[in-house]
Amino acid sequence: MSTPQVIHEDDHLIVLDKPAGLLAVPGKGPDKQDCLSARAQARWPDALVVHRLDMSTSGLVVMARGLEAQRALSRAFEQREVHKRYTAVVAGTLNNPQPDNGWNTIGLPITIDWPNRPRSIVSHELGKPSVTRWRLAPTPPQSPALHTGIATRVELEPVTGRTHQLRVHLQAIGHAILGDPLYATPEQQAQAPRLLLHAHHLTLPHPQTGAAMAFTSPCPF
Repeated sequence: MSTPQVIHEDDHLIVLDKPAGLLAVPGKGPDKQDCLSARAQARWPDALVVHRLDMSTSGLVVMARGLEAQRALSRAFEQREVHKRYTAVVAGTLNNPQPDNGWNTIGLPITIDWPNRPRSIVSHELGKPSVTRWRLAPTPPQSPALHTGIATRVELEPVTGRTHQLRVHLQAIGHAILGDPLYATPEQQAQAPRLLLHAHHLTLPHPQTGAAMAFTSPCPF
């Protein structure tokens, strides 16, 4: 596993590039204490968690420095002033019905699948409103979408932030993310050595000044 890269740091926030396979926050048990937040706090003792990525997902994570910055960033997330975009490679051929590769919307309610935790499921009876936007992404020559049989590279934008939302929504429309240990079929899991989901773009207001900030991370697959 590679070391998290520092994308940005100042007196109020830190933006890190988390590698796949590293927990964002500590888990249960002594073997799950190594995580992004612990590594950040070893360098910046005032670093506080604002949001997380799944262990299997790589990409951009912002942490606050101090309680005041944490409150400001948490409020920005709640008010949907923070925007994240992801790159994924999904199973099957996914065609965009929108002209000029416009955004499509998946609006399926999601809830935790309590008997099968940590999975989540689409449930029209129990789920909370959940919205994901997607469109096709450029496919570079090295992309797994060109080398794993039938697969499609997509750009994703979560409007809401449910647990495993992107993974559940893509599985629900018949195009699970390759390498997904929870939601892909064994054949789809075998097509990639990891979950092919990467948080490549993040925009947010600075917690102190309110100035718009934008960060990017090249997709590693």
